[in-house]
Amino acid sequence: MPPRPFGATTLENGSVAFRVWAPFAREIQIKLIGRDLPLQATMSATGERHCFEAIVPNIPAGTRYFYHLNGDRDRPDPYSRFQPEGVHGPSEVVDPNAFAWSDQGWRGIPLEDYILYELHPGTFTPEGTFDAIIAHLNYLKRDLGITAVEIMPVAQFPGRRNWGYDGVHLFAPQNSYGGPDGLRRLVDACHAAGLAVVLDVVYNHLGHEGNYLREFGPYFTSKYKTPWGDAVNFDDAGSDFVRRYVIDNALYWIREYHIDALRLDAVHAIYDFSAKHILQEMKEAADETARGLGRPVYLIAESDLNDPKIIRAPAQGGYGLDAQWSDDFHHCLHALLTGEREGYYQDFGRLDQMERAIREGYVMAGVYSPYRDRIHGSPSDGQPPSKFVVFSQNHDQTGNRVLGDRLSTLISFEAQKLAAAAVLLAPNLPLLFMGEEYGETAPFQYFTHYQDPILGEAVRKGRWEEAIGFGWKGEVPDPQSEETFQRSKLDLSQRFQEPNSRLFAFYQRLIALRKSAPDLHPTGGTAQIKRHDQEACLTLQRGDKILIVLSFHPKIVSLPISFPGGTWERLLDSQEKQFGGSEERLLPARLEANRTAELRLSPYQAALFRRIE
Repeated sequence: MPPRPFGATTLENGSVAFRVWAPFAREIQIKLIGRDLPLQATMSATGERHCFEAIVPNIPAGTRYFYHLNGDRDRPDPYSRFQPEGVHGPSEVVDPNAFAWSDQGWRGIPLEDYILYELHPGTFTPEGTFDAIIAHLNYLKRDLGITAVEIMPVAQFPGRRNWGYDGVHLFAPQNSYGGPDGLRRLVDACHAAGLAVVLDVVYNHLGHEGNYLREFGPYFTSKYKTPWGDAVNFDDAGSDFVRRYVIDNALYWIREYHIDALRLDAVHAIYDFSAKHILQEMKEAADETARGLGRPVYLIAESDLNDPKIIRAPAQGGYGLDAQWSDDFHHCLHALLTGEREGYYQDFGRLDQMERAIREGYVMAGVYSPYRDRIHGSPSDGQPPSKFVVFSQNHDQTGNRVLGDRLSTLISFEAQKLAAAAVLLAPNLPLLFMGEEYGETAPFQYFTHYQDPILGEAVRKGRWEEAIGFGWKGEVPDPQSEETFQRSKLDLSQRFQEPNSRLFAFYQRLIALRKSAPDLHPTGGTAQIKRHDQEACLTLQRGDKILIVLSFHPKIVSLPISFPGGTWERLLDSQEKQFGGSEERLLPARLEANRTAELRLSPYQAALFRRIE
């Protein structure tokens, strides 16, 4: 008989089975909160090595408890499903079977159909809760047309505001967002609307405040250092249970919260030299779970290694993850449109790199990186474009700027449309960052709410030092300030204003075309890309019937172009009046094949033609 799950498991007879791995503890008791005489049930060290367990009768869901370690301290459960009083408070017993799901018919959608929309639960709405997002699902699905909502990390973090990457209770959805039931209601509503749900999870590190894992066991190792301190212990002494902890967490979101895909944060900071890497083991476990559930489950990595091993099949020596973010695509696009060359942007800014990013995902692929002062990356080994998630903005590339300024405040209106076209018409998987679809101007700044004043001051100092490193001379927003958080909230009503409504209409049209034209689907055939260096233009032929023109030139240019076989009609032009353009700058409505046409392109113009028989 397999051992019981870790954490607090509700049983049919009203009892709760408590189980914890704690090699660093001599003894553990369960301290139940909210009773006239708190029950102290001593747990016995039986079964698997260093595992303490006990079954306590008559424990209703909602009961709060601590583990009392070594007779002198109360600590939350490492597998806590809910921390209603925050990271330092007691854990709460949760019955995962109590929620009435309505998505029994949900079978997911193919990854190739994903049009992702990344959002932060705390700043997407004024309320900053899971439930508040539900009211906007029709906007996302019906009005905009995206197919998958990607939620930034929700594991319990200190205070009420944070990006989510400082979580310390990996199994506990953030209390200020609405806790377990709030997240379940959101996922259930997404599935009812036909939207897949991607959850951002962080396994390369945990936050500091409220992180009591070191008191239970060797969850961390000094063998490797990360930007956040000691690495998570995936291959040192005691790592078997740490690996299990992380894989249990991945499967927990899939099973108990019906999550469709996990975005794995910064896997380059996961250090594991085991015979089987933790990412491969996680992928195998996720695939087995998906087969049991009868629906697909995907793992999407974030990595700056530019190593195809992450997405290469295990038979070819890879980990087999389904896709990865393409930072190189973003860096190429951003550098071309803004002219910025500071920091890692010094490696980018050429049109041939943009071409390569679309075709191969990696630009830094075994070539010298001036930013790193070394050769970086490896070619993508012919991995299909659908293995790469592309974007013009995301939480990192916006929020890691000193002021958190969005692309809408850095480039022209026409260039914003070009960026949208480059992302949504590429053969890759597109991702939008909340608000970009109408040109949101509110910044997305870095914010925290540490209760520990020492940590709060440390994050202020760290943010200031980062700004100095980038040559910043102005004021740095205080990450601990409530104002920094409030300043970062969206104003979704902007989409009804001019010129935001025109930009929103352009996004709508791009997404509609992507979904309706088979040749624009990631599986719709090869993408033949041609570069026109003198005119700073790219043309993409998608399949047999779609040709896309993208001008990265800041001035008017004439582009000689020959259209193959048949007659081509214009389906989309960023200069259409409905998209805030100028009608006199429209490209021809129809072009004959086998003739060289001179297309007079306005700055940053984007257009799409379809071949008709």
